Amino acid sequence: MNLVEFSTRRRVTIAMAAVTMVLFGWIGWTSLKVNLLPELTYPTLTVRTEYTGAAPAEIETLITEPIEESVGVVKGLRKLKSVSRAGQSDIVLEFAWGSDMDKASLDVRDKLDTLRLPLDVTPPVLLRFNPTTEPILRLVMSVNETSSGNQAAELMRLRRYAEETLKKRLEPVDGVAAVKVGGGYEDQIQVQLDTQRLAQLNLSSSLVIDRLKQENINISGGRIEEGAERYLVRTVNQFSNLEQMQDLLITTQNNVPVRLKDVATVVQGYKEREAIIRMQGRESVELAIYKEGDGNTVAVATAVHDTLARLQNANTDPSKPQVKSKVAGDYVIDGYSINTIDDQSKFIESALSEVKFEALMGGFFAILIIFFFLRDGWSTFVIGLSLPVSIVSTFFFMDMLGLSLNVMSMAGLALATGMVVDDSIVVLESIAKARERGLGLVESTIEGAREVSMAVIASTLTTIAVFFPLVFVEGIAGQLFKDQALTVSIALAMSLIVSLTLIPMLSSLKATSQMAFAKDEVVIREPPTGRFSRFFYNVFAFIKKAGGWLIAVITTVVAAIFRFLAKYVGGSLARFGEFILRPYEAAAAYYHRILPKVLDRPSLILASSFIAFVISIFVALGLGTDLIPQLAQDRFEMTAKLSPGTQLRETDSLVQKIQAIHGKDSDIEKLYGVTGSGTRLDANPTESGDNVAKLTVILGEKYTREAEAAITDRMRKTMSAYPDVQVKFARPQLLSFATPLEIELSGQDLASIEKAGRQLSKLMANSPHFADVKSSVEQGYPEVQIVFDQERAAALGLTSRQIADQVVRQVRGEVATRYSFRDRKIDVLVRAREADRSSVEDVRNIIINPQSVNPVPLSAVASVLETVGPSEINRADQTRVALVSANLRDIDLGTAVEEVKTLVRENPIGTDVKMAFGGQSEELDSSIQSLLFAFGLAMFLVYLIMASQFESLLHPFVIMFSVPLAIVGAVLALWLKGSPISIVVFIGLILLVGIVVKNAIVLLDKVNQLREEGVTKREAICKGAESRLRPIIMTTLTTLFGFAPLAFFGGDGAEVRAPMAITVIGGLLVSTVLTLVIIPIVYNILDRRSDAYYLARGLRAKEKFQLSKDGASA
Repeated sequence: MNLVEFSTRRRVTIAMAAVTMVLFGWIGWTSLKVNLLPELTYPTLTVRTEYTGAAPAEIETLITEPIEESVGVVKGLRKLKSVSRAGQSDIVLEFAWGSDMDKASLDVRDKLDTLRLPLDVTPPVLLRFNPTTEPILRLVMSVNETSSGNQAAELMRLRRYAEETLKKRLEPVDGVAAVKVGGGYEDQIQVQLDTQRLAQLNLSSSLVIDRLKQENINISGGRIEEGAERYLVRTVNQFSNLEQMQDLLITTQNNVPVRLKDVATVVQGYKEREAIIRMQGRESVELAIYKEGDGNTVAVATAVHDTLARLQNANTDPSKPQVKSKVAGDYVIDGYSINTIDDQSKFIESALSEVKFEALMGGFFAILIIFFFLRDGWSTFVIGLSLPVSIVSTFFFMDMLGLSLNVMSMAGLALATGMVVDDSIVVLESIAKARERGLGLVESTIEGAREVSMAVIASTLTTIAVFFPLVFVEGIAGQLFKDQALTVSIALAMSLIVSLTLIPMLSSLKATSQMAFAKDEVVIREPPTGRFSRFFYNVFAFIKKAGGWLIAVITTVVAAIFRFLAKYVGGSLARFGEFILRPYEAAAAYYHRILPKVLDRPSLILASSFIAFVISIFVALGLGTDLIPQLAQDRFEMTAKLSPGTQLRETDSLVQKIQAIHGKDSDIEKLYGVTGSGTRLDANPTESGDNVAKLTVILGEKYTREAEAAITDRMRKTMSAYPDVQVKFARPQLLSFATPLEIELSGQDLASIEKAGRQLSKLMANSPHFADVKSSVEQGYPEVQIVFDQERAAALGLTSRQIADQVVRQVRGEVATRYSFRDRKIDVLVRAREADRSSVEDVRNIIINPQSVNPVPLSAVASVLETVGPSEINRADQTRVALVSANLRDIDLGTAVEEVKTLVRENPIGTDVKMAFGGQSEELDSSIQSLLFAFGLAMFLVYLIMASQFESLLHPFVIMFSVPLAIVGAVLALWLKGSPISIVVFIGLILLVGIVVKNAIVLLDKVNQLREEGVTKREAICKGAESRLRPIIMTTLTTLFGFAPLAFFGGDGAEVRAPMAITVIGGLLVSTVLTLVIIPIVYNILDRRSDAYYLARGLRAKEKFQLSKDGASA
């Protein structure tokens, strides 16, 4: 008994299995994580090392080069890049895609542990780029516009509240990994030394630092026992207030105590600021909330908002009035106004709701098309039921495989809505044809499903098989589309099972005639006699009856609903469908008339198709190439980089001016600026520093592409008044942190490289296709270089190291100890007063021998020079390089690369300078090569499956002719839409290979069946085309209308859905039309086997089937 027979005989079993899968699918749906994108693992590591106050040249020599030599031998390393800038070294290690990054991280850490870097260097930190490590929420607390008094004190109060109260309340929220506070003023105890007074007393700053370290201690002294008591011994000597610190005894001179307050001023101030954050021009404090690695973004964000809402309602400070914000996402807690600036969950929910709506609309259109063709409510219900059963069941397997609900997996489900009904259509159509031949209802169900079962299995497996090669795709494409491939494959596999079980079962529900096969012998079992056995026997009997009642009730309710719809809605829809399908009826009649004539004159059709394919190839070469379309959100970013050495307050001043100009624009909802490092935890080495500001332009509900472009142009005009400021506009980074176009210039002569970099950046800046051109060969960083006269220093008994340490202590200072303040530990920084270190002349006058009777200034033993050093030093594979990067304007990535090559050919930049393309261009080349391999492998796998199905090498070759026809349609659709060829389009082409062959498989399978029944080849081709025309058109239209919402409805996340859907729609539409003509022609020409061969094969198959049937009956 085969699967179809089992389904028609054990209807309750099949129904219960379907209900079970739907139930498990619903449970899986409720437990799936919700994220924006699939888990992406980039094969890059960044080693970040900070050395406060060090110039780029020292950073390169003391940090970058030793680390590069150490980690350069790590296994699997593909490329090593670094950038050395003032105070920071970033070394980026690029590995091959697919590398085990956890193992690579361990290897790199092992190498770093063996390094011996300068003692005052911050230990290296290993960072990994991952879009999921971006904060899911950004909250801002701004200074009140009406607040009076010291703004610094207000900002310090906001920072304290954020760190001491709000952070501690949010970090325990389930799923929150960390809350990082930025902006405002951070507490610090400052010991400001009077260098003149120290010199008079012959004291050094190192003595002050040592005394603070020695006295600010609490140490456990163990325990003692006296009698019956046990005591803990503790030395309690930590400073409890600033007065105690001021009274610290430094030394005694002539029996006179010298205290800290005699040589320094102790104040509670704030650290040097790393970031200034402004919201609508007002200075603010930011809280960046990061989720745990496996956390559900939407659930975590919701939990945080719920916690903030509870805190708002509780208002723990009774002295402050109860005030509630009327804006969603904004709160008033303890009198502090808290605004939500960025919430990833909103974009995720919006994007997923768009995909859900598009999937529902696609399913609705598909079922409507089926009804128009069948004009029968029950048949439409039978086919339509395969859609929810297949899709809902998929959620269970998604949960088992650890997939999440994200833009890509939901897009896969939306794609599947147009395809999961295809198998059911073919099966039901074949059952209907068997009924037309006079078979009984059950017999026609079994016979009709058997006729197409192998074709349905083969066509579904070909579609699933095209996703397997994606495991070989390198780069971002392989990881990004893995979830989508698995989702579509699971949904199609479920639809195949449904089409061979649930569809035949439902089709045979009205059966009253005898089955064509023998009935099983009925065995009557006596009920058990034991007490417990009889009890359980009765329980199971009741459950069995209840199951039958449940099925009867469900069937009755569903039938009643459909009778109601058929009576009041179905008639009108049927008449409307009849009107809609009149063009199809006319086209079908024309097709049946024209096909015999086409078979007689194939040359014109084949030549036209070949010419169309060649033209499409040339058109495709002119479409341009791109990596992955950027996802449009309700915001974009402007990064401004001022000249190196610009102070933080000067950079912030520029942000203030921009916010003042554009803050009140009607199409801008909010302007949010971060000057300096902010709360970034990512591995991007180029977007931080005192001279860097990032302005986030939030449009909210006013967002459109046109509005984004208009605001960008306005802001570019504003920034044109600052020609020395490098400006870059970009959308939030989700898929890659690489610049769209990055050019690497290398060579032996450093001067030639710098000259070539300046020349190339100038050429690109003059082109209208490049925006925000930036070169690493920039204006230098201002430096004060101190060159020691070793002989003079030696005459004073000093070494260069001793003098350098004295300069460091007075200019940069040193953290001597930590002070307990409000349950926190804050730094105690010791350095010279600001008045003694505010100018180059002050540096020259630093006393280098404070403990000597005759103080000597620094200028006596060293030359103090004002000069300019490099602002940053870039290296690639341990060699210095120059980098030129740019954003693109109205041009695709592939065309941009060609334009740069043309510029260099026409304006040579030097024979000894080598040019290489990096950034997204490098990722694109790698991805396209692997995608071409995947495309070829997909075609090979499809051929293997079809060869196994047809037991022939010729018929799969005939069917593969539909693939180039699909390429013609795909290229035509992309050309009409104006879309470049991107990774998303390539995935659509791979998917297209599995979809377009389905029609040809169904067609040729029917032709072979007719020839096995004794029909001649030519007649079999015409009859097979006539018989399979309606299911082919139905499956094609359901797929097209299922994909249409993805292609044309837009919405959040449409950038990665629409190009794929457009590719499939164009390819499938053209391929179906041409397949109905080309495949019969090619089959007629290439299949040379006689009709007698097929007749004999059919007789052998019937004998084999009859034997198996007789064996089953026996």
